[in-house]
Amino acid sequence: MADTTENNGSAEYKKVPSIANDLDEDDEDTISLDISKNLKQVSAARQYASVLYSIDEVPPFQLTVLLGMQQFLTMFGGVVSMALLVAQNLCMEENPVAISRLLATSFFVYGLVTLLQTTFGVRLPIIQGGAFSFVVPIFAISNIRGECPKATGANETLTLETTTELFSAETMTISSPREYEIRMREIQGALMLASIVQVVVGFTGIMGYILRFIGPLSIAPITALIGLALFEAAAYESGLHWGIALLTIGLIILFSQYLSNVSIPYIGCSLKKFHKIKFPIFKLFPIILAIVTAWLISLILTVADVFPNDPNQYGYAARTDRNAHVLREAPWFAVPYPGQWGRPTVSVANVFGIMAGVFASMVESVGDYYACARLCGAPPPPQHAVNRGIGIEGIGCILCGAFGTSSGSTSFSENIGAIGITKVGSRVVVQAAGVTMVLLGLFTKFSAVFTTIPIPVVGGVMCCTFGMLTAVGISNLQFVNLRSSRNLFVLGFSTLMGLVVPHWIKRNPGAISTTIPELNQIITVLLSTGMFVGGVIAFSLDNTIPGTPEDRGLLVWRKQFEENKGERSTDDLDDEQNDQIPREANKPTFGSYDLPFISKYIFAWKWTKYLPFCPTYQEIKFKTNRCFVCRKNNHYDA
Repeated sequence: MADTTENNGSAEYKKVPSIANDLDEDDEDTISLDISKNLKQVSAARQYASVLYSIDEVPPFQLTVLLGMQQFLTMFGGVVSMALLVAQNLCMEENPVAISRLLATSFFVYGLVTLLQTTFGVRLPIIQGGAFSFVVPIFAISNIRGECPKATGANETLTLETTTELFSAETMTISSPREYEIRMREIQGALMLASIVQVVVGFTGIMGYILRFIGPLSIAPITALIGLALFEAAAYESGLHWGIALLTIGLIILFSQYLSNVSIPYIGCSLKKFHKIKFPIFKLFPIILAIVTAWLISLILTVADVFPNDPNQYGYAARTDRNAHVLREAPWFAVPYPGQWGRPTVSVANVFGIMAGVFASMVESVGDYYACARLCGAPPPPQHAVNRGIGIEGIGCILCGAFGTSSGSTSFSENIGAIGITKVGSRVVVQAAGVTMVLLGLFTKFSAVFTTIPIPVVGGVMCCTFGMLTAVGISNLQFVNLRSSRNLFVLGFSTLMGLVVPHWIKRNPGAISTTIPELNQIITVLLSTGMFVGGVIAFSLDNTIPGTPEDRGLLVWRKQFEENKGERSTDDLDDEQNDQIPREANKPTFGSYDLPFISKYIFAWKWTKYLPFCPTYQEIKFKTNRCFVCRKNNHYDA
């Protein structure tokens, strides 16, 4: 069956043949990839990443839904963990209905931002979720009000009878605010104002300008530290019950590595004939299979009362009924809306504190963009795509502040690692995950079901995905001359300091002490973020220590941009012109980053070349990228 092409804006979506296509009975090939013919037509990027579905490809509908659910389950644990962590600091711990509402709102907004990012932002298959870089300033803002009051009177634990009251807009405006509502409003106001800076940095092209001086030696430590810096979260959640965590890890390794080439045969029928068809289930769904299997085993052990009932005992976190009260008291349906917690309040100190998290989030996102592009077989993101991505993330944080989520939004690193494990880099799959999050945010009872996933299961998934993400960062060093002592020093020193400084800040919380409390908070947050510390050090040293472009890997790094320069979607041509253009099958190009629906107008209007977020933007040239010392020593040609 011949491939069919669908045009979606400026990106060329290649319809992939259905898994259920007819095959001869004696055909032993799996149908996940048709590589038996015309192997030379497969793009180099796709061969490198070994992806089953590249960024512009659309899997069959049923497969897209399942793959989207897998991406959702990968990020679910992080969102739930962060929501429960923040809820405790917001004094929601004794209010399960408020917790379910916070969780549902987070899913709803993160789903909306994911759809915005994949459609109009950087257009990479990146899930948007809560950013841990905001947790420190959020805690600092909440701690200003002191300890949580005891549950008495109006702050008493709510039951099903008070669920309607909690979700009533009229009640919230008439009755006195609860403690968690007051704290949430302070965070909302600070997050909305601080995020305006991120919008400005993105859409004005400031971030794209900084990219002139970023090469593989700067990207490698940033991306690797994203995974390394989160090892404590993976260790903590896995350590709550290592048996269940190791079971999850073992299942992911078994499905994604050892059984990746094993296909499950089944009988298909077409044109009144039966055929044997093979489905690569382990290659496509290693994470979702591991989560469901470990989840069911934990359920059985919970029913058998193998795990302790005391929350203070080891192994309690592996119980599936640990958050049963959230599931029991969550309403069936609720629509999140801006201002649902009340009118946001603003404090200058809070705004500057959240702004530190914004800066750290931007640095982390740049590394995520490059890592995701490599894993899904796409070329490195150009400046206009990075500018839009940062800008959309700023808009996403504003939405988070308006609705009241557990944290500001950013690129979710876990899901980028999941792409490397599942080999599915389709943008549509992540959009399906975004739709899933929006729906679960509306049907709060169903979103509460997933809170029964044991924490050690989530920890096991984190160990695998963070490990993959760290390896992706290290893989950028293939462009760099590792025999150069200069490069080894930059790499080793920046990576180590990205671990040392945050650890020291954590062990000495009051070490940063100036006469300005807001400045203390900003410096503390920035120095607590390993990606920021390591990235700044690597960026500074790589651009100041003398070195040739060959040793720094810039020639090969920039060649990726030149090879794909001008290769864009051909949606503006008619069908006859398209047929006359020879091109590699399904090859992702820079057209994958073009804006949908309006690209033909953007390329027609000359003035769009001055807009930093448009594909026609031409103000910044990569050929000016050179280290400051190299420029003086004439290591670059003019």
